[in-house]
Amino acid sequence: MQRSNTWIWLLLAALLLLAPGPLGRFVLDLVGGITLALLLLPLLFGAAGFVAWQVIQRRLRTCPACGFTSMATDSCPACGTPFGDGIDAASPVDQLDVSNVTIDVEVVEDN
Repeated sequence: MQRSNTWIWLLLAALLLLAPGPLGRFVLDLVGGITLALLLLPLLFGAAGFVAWQVIQRRLRTCPACGFTSMATDSCPACGTPFGDGIDAASPVDQLDVSNVTIDVEVVEDN
């Protein structure tokens, strides 16, 4: 039965990590970089997914006639109702005519 050389390999790896030589420093830097990448990649993917979701959500339009949500620009793909001039017909922006709005401001002095 042949004897295993695991202890020799473990002692060699421990000596390599504890030795202040350039090879030991390289191995420590490599292990640190891999660990940092494994910790930060999920955060990076999460941020990229959030940005992508926000971009998609801004391009979605809801049809005022049937309520179908799509990324179409001219008309609803479900019922064919035109969306209008670039603003969703169901949004509250169309319901407010800003040319006739007046804002009254009163000055109140504190004593």
